[in-house]
Amino acid sequence: MFSYWEQKNFLNYDLIVVGSGFVGLSTAIHFKKKHPKAIVAVLERGVLPTGASSKNAGFACFGSLTEILDDFWHMNQEEVLTLVKKRYQGLEQIRKKFGDKALGYQASKGYELLDANQLGALDQLDGVNRMLKKLFKEDVFSEVKKKEKFGFSESVKSVIQNKLEGELDPSKYLICLWKLAGSLGIRIFTGANVEAIDVETGTIKLSGQFNRQEMEFTGSQVAVCTNAFTKQLLPETNLEPGRGLVLVSQKLDFDIPWKGGFHMDKGYVYFRKIDGRLLLGGARNIDFEGENSTEFKANPKIKSHLSHLVQEVIFPGKEIQWEHEWTGIMAFGDKKLPIIQSIGKKGSIAVRLGGMGVAIGWQVGKELSKLISEK
Repeated sequence: MFSYWEQKNFLNYDLIVVGSGFVGLSTAIHFKKKHPKAIVAVLERGVLPTGASSKNAGFACFGSLTEILDDFWHMNQEEVLTLVKKRYQGLEQIRKKFGDKALGYQASKGYELLDANQLGALDQLDGVNRMLKKLFKEDVFSEVKKKEKFGFSESVKSVIQNKLEGELDPSKYLICLWKLAGSLGIRIFTGANVEAIDVETGTIKLSGQFNRQEMEFTGSQVAVCTNAFTKQLLPETNLEPGRGLVLVSQKLDFDIPWKGGFHMDKGYVYFRKIDGRLLLGGARNIDFEGENSTEFKANPKIKSHLSHLVQEVIFPGKEIQWEHEWTGIMAFGDKKLPIIQSIGKKGSIAVRLGGMGVAIGWQVGKELSKLISEK
């Protein structure tokens, strides 16, 4: 049973945010700043964020050349520009807010490896640069003149540079958000496994029993920021989970002749060096059906593909051993633009980040906070 004090002080809020990743914390922070007297709580089922916020690969990117070209098969030019703008401005906003040192940010540029089948993208490079000049006032992409300096295999026919991208430490970003949320008096509850949400009444039911009593929170407004796991609470949401594998090698006994964030295969594969190790991940396009999952489990087909890329392309002829592996669960849909909308009298959602939570999570949370404030 709950004490009088617990019922009075811990179970009722002006805003309850479900999910403590980048979007959830950003939503709580922006709402609290606008409404300083509001009582705001964030519920998280794990000790750490469950989805991808602390499990992503740390790329501060907004889209490689072939990824942007591929987007034109699914979106019109205005939608593609809007998406790139959201990503770039989102990265600039968190850098300005928290500082590069606190984020572990490195302005190391982004690169894309093209094989023989992708060289046609070079014909579109100038056109994409012209389109992006509406946003950046300068060329974004250029072909690296001496690709041999990277030491990749001969199967890499061209390397494209994006001079505006970089890298960061996603956990340092989360720590920045925790500190800011704490300074504002936002309450974060971990181990709060939400079982059901009533978006009409603002009632949130937790699974399990607490002191032999079911626990329910009530909010004047409820924000659902659970991304790929949203369908477990709101089955009609238009998204599908997309699992992403990340591998980190043992410390390498040779020097890596490059730095920066690298992409391959329309952005599906990505790698960079961290602490003298190789970080490599992605390739869910090798098995879309298998990666349409919320199960935290490595896909052997994809792990084998990534390991092959190391030996055949990234470090030709060298063998490395993996020391860490994990998966993060992202959310995708028919378009890459996020879903930010009201549901019921007291509910709102901000989900479907399209694998770009680092870039757009802060701004998406800000937009959701504005939507809630206007309800």
